[in-house]
Amino acid sequence: MHMSDFVTAIDLGSNSFRVVNYDFSNNKILNDYHEVVGMADGLVDTGKISPEAQERVINAIKTASKQLDFHPKDAIAVTTAAMRYASNNQEVLKNFREQTSINFKIIEANEEARLTLLAIEYALKREGLKSEKFIVLDIGGGSTEVIIYNHGKVHAQSFSFGIVTLTQKYTSIEAVKEELNEQKKSIVNYLQQTKENLGEFTFISTAGTPTTVAAVKLGLDAYAYDRDLVNGTIVNRDDLKDVLTMFKNKPFEELTELVGKGRVEFIEVGILIFQTMFEALGQNESIVFDDGLREGVAIDYCLRQ
Repeated sequence: MHMSDFVTAIDLGSNSFRVVNYDFSNNKILNDYHEVVGMADGLVDTGKISPEAQERVINAIKTASKQLDFHPKDAIAVTTAAMRYASNNQEVLKNFREQTSINFKIIEANEEARLTLLAIEYALKREGLKSEKFIVLDIGGGSTEVIIYNHGKVHAQSFSFGIVTLTQKYTSIEAVKEELNEQKKSIVNYLQQTKENLGEFTFISTAGTPTTVAAVKLGLDAYAYDRDLVNGTIVNRDDLKDVLTMFKNKPFEELTELVGKGRVEFIEVGILIFQTMFEALGQNESIVFDDGLREGVAIDYCLRQ
């Protein structure tokens, strides 16, 4: 396959680094790479992306480019909330460029929503699911996005809390629950302003927390994780409770094997955010997709060629 037949897209999030090689003549994912890099680690306290986090990202870029056989300078690379917040973002991006020749573009929340939505539209088509009316929840490390789609009409809102930032902001889970109760009011308020009858919408969720819950429900550990199996899995409120209970009762090492390094610390807060969204939306179940921003970046690039 020639380089011209596929595009490499990279999404550097607040916690995860995700890469995909996307074949646009056949509209399919050739291969992908994912690593938890914890870029937002310490961001709440310092307002900066730490040298350690930068080093992890640089190493991840090098590993991925070997494994997926692409040159970093050819990749379409975007980065989101953590980089938007960081006061040292320009020097960080310069460092990445100098060390790996990668060119990251910081994208705003509305562009992130547009590209995530594009990925989900394609995913729904691929899975043969109805795509006229749906809600997308994207739980990130530094922010949480809600997108409401109704026959081409889109409402999108970014809320400034994510799994990493909430976990690092508070020392107790009770404090996190209090904050989420406050946040729920503004989420419900926003949803009411859209004047949509959300009971008629399919609830779709993407990103690390939902895919982890789906994988655990399917009995997959971090090594056996399979995107194709996870895609389209339905999780409900009881599944969230089950996973939370399991996490409280298993030792850290076992949990790391189950969900992978760099996720265990944030899973409880992730599930609390997920529960809050279920409640705010008045929904009982959600369809989980692994597809998200990186696929949207690839598809968008292909559509523009």
